[in-house]
Amino acid sequence: MIRSVVCAPHPVLSRPSAPVDPDDPSVIALAVDLVETMRNSPGCVGLAAPQLGEPVRLFSLDVTGHPKARSCSGLVVLANPVVVSAGELRKGREGCMSVPDFTGDVGRPRTIVVRGFVPGPVPLVREIEADAFEARAFGHELDHLDGLLFLDRVAGADAVHPRKRYL
Repeated sequence: MIRSVVCAPHPVLSRPSAPVDPDDPSVIALAVDLVETMRNSPGCVGLAAPQLGEPVRLFSLDVTGHPKARSCSGLVVLANPVVVSAGELRKGREGCMSVPDFTGDVGRPRTIVVRGFVPGPVPLVREIEADAFEARAFGHELDHLDGLLFLDRVAGADAVHPRKRYL
């Protein structure tokens, strides 16, 4: 089901999320909703459960076809993800559906390895290595699970920009 995305300053976006049981039917249904909502949102490459008002550790991500993507792991849905390793930071511009009017310059790891569970009746462990834009997207979604927005990571007011609108 396509769901509404909550926007800042909604309190769910600023609280750390709780772990989930990846084989719980409600978690599996939420994973489907994340993917459907993400795919129905133009320009969206990732969506975390808190953005749907659900304070749990679950997100979807897919950078397939994005012009800035170098690595591409296809559709990723992870429950209870953890960072296994992360490389040096590189500043780059990013936006967020929960902050629709602004973008910001944020330092994110150039490379990242993330491990989590693929939700389902028999949850599988998945470990993903990503770089460049995909690594940035993983960092962004992981921050949502920790109650952080990209605005919490910008270096100052001069690193926040009005989002461009295209007709």
